[in-house]
Amino acid sequence: MWSEFKKFAIKGNVVDLAVGVIIGGAFGKIVTSLVEDLIMPVIGLLLGGISFADLQVKVGETAIMYGSFIQTVVDFLIIALSIFFLVKFINRFRKKEEEEAPEPEPAASNEEILLTEIRDLLRQQS
Repeated sequence: MWSEFKKFAIKGNVVDLAVGVIIGGAFGKIVTSLVEDLIMPVIGLLLGGISFADLQVKVGETAIMYGSFIQTVVDFLIIALSIFFLVKFINRFRKKEEEEAPEPEPAASNEEILLTEIRDLLRQQS
């Protein structure tokens, strides 16, 4: 059982996934700070000091926190936009690397080799 676990844990896909999760968590903290500390205060200022998180409707003893929902939706939209730009930025570098690397010429098929030999023989005869 231990050897099976080692084989599973050392596979490249598992390690790549772990790295992706760790980096994603760190990126999530950066985007959360961006939203909470920079963007939302500016939006609140533009809206006259209104904080989305404080918006609520009281129904009897219960408070419906629709402002918290709005805040979560705004957070999601900003995170999605940030990830979109990050992926677009990374893809730009990948495209440049693909353009720089010349594509190897495909190996000639047996038919092509035979036709080339025939062509060369015909040139020698004439």
